[in-house]
Amino acid sequence: MANQISIRPSSPTGSADKMQSADPATWSARRRKRYGWLITVMLLILMMISWADKAILGIVAMPLMEDLNISEAQFGLLGSAVFMLFGIAQLVAAPIANRVQAKWILLILCVIWSIAQVPVIIFASLPALWLSRLLLGAGEGPLAPITMHAVYKWFPAAKGATPAALASAGVTLGIVAFAPVLAWITASFGWKSAFIFVALIGVVWAAIWLFIGKEGPYTSVKAEREIEGYPVDDIADPVAAAQAAAADSKVKYRRSLLTPSWILAVLCSFFGYWTFTVATTWLPAYFENVLGANTQQSGSLIALPALWGAIATVGLSWLTEVLGSRGWSTRYSRGLVLSLSTIFSGVMVLLGTMASTPLLAIVCFTFGFGTAPALFALTYLVAAEMTSIGQRGAMLQFTNAFLTTGGLCAPMFVGILVGAAATPAMGYELSFLITGGVMSGIGLLAALGINQQRDRKKLGLDLI
Repeated sequence: MANQISIRPSSPTGSADKMQSADPATWSARRRKRYGWLITVMLLILMMISWADKAILGIVAMPLMEDLNISEAQFGLLGSAVFMLFGIAQLVAAPIANRVQAKWILLILCVIWSIAQVPVIIFASLPALWLSRLLLGAGEGPLAPITMHAVYKWFPAAKGATPAALASAGVTLGIVAFAPVLAWITASFGWKSAFIFVALIGVVWAAIWLFIGKEGPYTSVKAEREIEGYPVDDIADPVAAAQAAAADSKVKYRRSLLTPSWILAVLCSFFGYWTFTVATTWLPAYFENVLGANTQQSGSLIALPALWGAIATVGLSWLTEVLGSRGWSTRYSRGLVLSLSTIFSGVMVLLGTMASTPLLAIVCFTFGFGTAPALFALTYLVAAEMTSIGQRGAMLQFTNAFLTTGGLCAPMFVGILVGAAATPAMGYELSFLITGGVMSGIGLLAALGINQQRDRKKLGLDLI
C-alpha cells in the first residue's frame, strides 16, 4: 500500500544499487526507469502476440474458407466469435484487477491463448474454430487494460503516456511483424501451421515473463509524490496535500461511467475497434477478391495500416505528453487529440472507399484503418482520469469491456452486407462507407463534449 512505502536515499553506485530492497520504490530513479522500460517492451511483445492470434483468421481466410467450405456469412460470425466472451471476461476480471498482481494475471492469460489454438490444430473443423475463438476471446479480453495498468505503475503520471502507447502499439506491430510471416507459413505449409506457430510463441513469452515480470511502485498519487520527493503532508503546503487526498478518494464506478468524457472517449474507441476489426478480418479478403492480390500479397498488405497504426499510437500519445508539458489541460492535450484523430480515421476510410485507383485506395485505407487502433491508448488516458489510481485497474477493465464490443459487431455486420450484396465489391464498399461516416460523426461529437477537468470536479477528484 502507498502509506507503507519507506523511501531510502538512492545510492550513486551500481553495486550499492543492487543491494537495495526488492521494492522498486526504494530503487534509484535510473534503475526504476530502466526496469520500467524492460516491462514495457515485454508487454509490447505480449500485445503483438495477442493481435497475431486475432489477425490470423483474416490472413488464412481464403484457404480456410475453401478447405472447410465456409460461407462469407459463416466466416463473419466466426470473426465475431473471439469477441463474444471478450466483454464478459473483462467484467469478471474487473474486481480482480485491483487485488491480484498484474504479473500473474498476464501469465495466465498468455497460457490460455496458447491452449486456445489446440482444438484447431487437432480437429481442423468449424466447431473447433468456434471453440478456439471463444476461448481465445475469454483469455484476451482483460489483456489491454491490465497491460495499461501495469505500465502506468512503472512511471509517474506525467510520463506514462508514451510507454503505455508503446505497449499499446503491439496492437498493430503484431500484425506488422507477424502478418508477412503467417502469410508465408500459410502459403508454404498450409493454414494449420499458422495456428501452431502462434501457440508456440505464446509459450515462449510466458516462460520468459515468469522470471522478468514485476509490479511497479506508482500505486497512488501519494506514493508517486513520496517516490518523486514531493511533500504531501507538509503543513506549509496544505493545498497540495488536500489535492492529493482528493485525487486518491474513491468514486462510485457508476458515476465515473456516466460522465460525458468517459462515454464519448469510449465511443471513439468503440468505432475505432469496429474499424480496425473490419480491417484485420475483411481487408485481406478485400485485397484478394476486389483488388486481385494473392494470399501472400494480401496478408502482407494488411501490414501497411498496422505499421501506420504503430507510428500513430506512439506519436499521438507522445504529442499528449508534449502538449501537457507546455501547460495544456488534458481536455485539449488528450481529449481533443483523441477527437481529431477519430475524425481523421473516418474521413480517410471514406476517401479510400471512393478512390479511383487501387494504389490510392491502399494509401487512404492505410491511414484510415491504421489510425483506428491509435485511439485505444488515448481513450485509456481519458478513462483513467475519471477515477482514482487505486480504482484504475477495474475502471480500465470496464472501459475495455465496452469499447471492444465494436469488434463483436463489426465482422458480422460486414459478413451480412457482403453476403447479401449483388457483388462482394458492393458489399465491401457499403460497409466501408458506413464505417467511415459513423467514425467521423462520433469524432465531431467527442470534440465538443470531452472535458475531463469539468467531470473530475463533479466527481470530487479535483478541488480546483
